[in-house]
Amino acid sequence: MYLLEISLRSLSYIDKTQLAEIAHSIRPITRLHVSSSRLSTTTATFSSKKVNEETIFFDGGAHYGDLIEDLLLGFTLLWLPLTLATVLRAFYLRYRFTNLRVSVISGLTGHDLSDFSYEVIKDVQVVPRFIAEWGDIIITLKDGTKVDLRSVSKFREIAKYCLSMAEKPTILKKTGPKGF
Repeated sequence: MYLLEISLRSLSYIDKTQLAEIAHSIRPITRLHVSSSRLSTTTATFSSKKVNEETIFFDGGAHYGDLIEDLLLGFTLLWLPLTLATVLRAFYLRYRFTNLRVSVISGLTGHDLSDFSYEVIKDVQVVPRFIAEWGDIIITLKDGTKVDLRSVSKFREIAKYCLSMAEKPTILKKTGPKGF
């Protein structure tokens, strides 16, 4: 606020009463959040209502076991493209589940962000991998979009959490083991 007063005082056409009115009309920023695939910020103003705090349930990337498995199988030329995809997924992909939304952060700098709230979740399916140490989560949204989250650790707990946070929870559909 001090910097604002200095910059406004440098203007000769603003007197002290106008400066006081401007200073009182400015409200502090209480939260920043991302609302789309681009990083854009919105400000929430101070109010008498208590703002929901965003708490993180799970924040992590692909499971390290998937990376180790594909690196071992990568010695064969046939498995090499899958190994490359797993390495890129391990370094450039993060999943974040909070009490308000699901976020998938990807890209070299982390600027590719896809997030959605639990209210738009229609169905959640899990597919265990290896010996059920990690798995895939397929989230179907109400508009028919399917979001595939690959190699997630604690995938069963996360799927149950997503269903419990959705408006109308449905029964968790389990598919048989695939792969190894």
